[in-house]
Amino acid sequence: MKFTQNFSSLTRFMCFFILLVVVSCSNPLDVDISSSNYQLSSLQLDSILKNTSGQKLDSEIEKLAQKFPEIIDYQFYYCFKTGLPKDSAFALNWSEFTQNSYYKRLSKRIDQKFKSKLPESKRIIEDGFKRLRVHLLKSKLPKSIIFMNSYFASSMYCTENEIGVGLERYLGAKTDVIKELPGDVFYEWIKEAMEPEYLERDAVCAWVLTHICEPGKDFNNIQAMIQWGKILYLTKAALPEQEEHILLRYNSADYDWAMRNERDFWEYLVKQNMLFLKSETDQAAFLQEAPFTAGLPQKGPDRLGQFLGYRIVCSYMEQYDVTLQELIDKPYNEILTEYQIND
Repeated sequence: MKFTQNFSSLTRFMCFFILLVVVSCSNPLDVDISSSNYQLSSLQLDSILKNTSGQKLDSEIEKLAQKFPEIIDYQFYYCFKTGLPKDSAFALNWSEFTQNSYYKRLSKRIDQKFKSKLPESKRIIEDGFKRLRVHLLKSKLPKSIIFMNSYFASSMYCTENEIGVGLERYLGAKTDVIKELPGDVFYEWIKEAMEPEYLERDAVCAWVLTHICEPGKDFNNIQAMIQWGKILYLTKAALPEQEEHILLRYNSADYDWAMRNERDFWEYLVKQNMLFLKSETDQAAFLQEAPFTAGLPQKGPDRLGQFLGYRIVCSYMEQYDVTLQELIDKPYNEILTEYQIND
C-alpha cells in the first residue's frame, strides 16, 4: 500500500513535470484556430488571362472588373500598361502585349513554378490571418488573395479587401527570366531577393503594415524602428513557425551577421545621438530595402533598423504578458525602456 501511494505520488509529479515542459516549450503565439470561420478566397488571375480567349475572355474580364475593380485596373493599367478594359484601344493593346515573347515565357515560368503550390500558400496565409483574428478580434482582414503576374510592378499590392501577389517576384534568382532582367534597373541584390520562401511572409506583412499597424509619419528614428518591430512581430504572430531569417527577409548569413552585430549597431546609434532625431534620411537608410544599410559596413545586410526594432519588441514581449492589441497601442518609449541585448 505504501509503495502504491509513493508510486501514485511519483506518477502525479511526473505528469506535472511533463506538462510543465510542454507548456514551457510551446509557442505562445501558436493559438488554436480550429474553430475559426474565417475564409480567404483566392484567384489565379494570370492563369485565367492565359487560358481564356476571344469573347469568353472579354466576358471574364468584365466580371472580374466588377468584383475586383482595383485589382483589374492595377493589373492592366499599371502593370501591363495596356490601358483599362473599358478603353477603346484596350483590345488592340492587349493583343499586342500578349504576343511579347518575354511575357509568354514569364507566364510559362509562373505556371511551372506555382501551379501546384498555390493551394498550400493560400492555406498558410489564410491560417496566418486566422491567428491574427484570434489575437486581434476587430482587425480588418482581407477577403481575397489574387495571384497574378504584375510584370515586376510590385511583389504585393493591397486594396481595401484584396491582396494582389506578383508571383513573378518569387520565381527565384536563378530562374532564366529573372537573370534576363536589365541590370541597370533590377540590380543583383534586387534579383537575389526574389525567392519563393518569402511569399507567405510578404503577403501577411504587406497587409499588416497597410491595414493593422501602419508605419508612422513624423516619427523619430527609434520610434519608426519600433513601429516596424511591431509590424514584424504581428507577422510572426500570424506565422509562428516561420524561421526568423525568413520573417526578417534575410538569408541565413545576413541574419547571423545582424545577430552578431546587434550590440554594435545599437551603440553606434547611441554614440551618434541618432535615436531621437527625426530624420527622413536616417530612416530611409535604416528601414528601406537596399544592398546594405547605408552608413554601416557593406558586408552587413540592409534594413538593420527593422531588425533592431523587431529585437526591441521581442525583448519587451518576452518580459511582459501583454496582448497584441496592447503592443500596438503601447508607446514606443515604454517598449524601448525594457530593451535588453542578449550576449
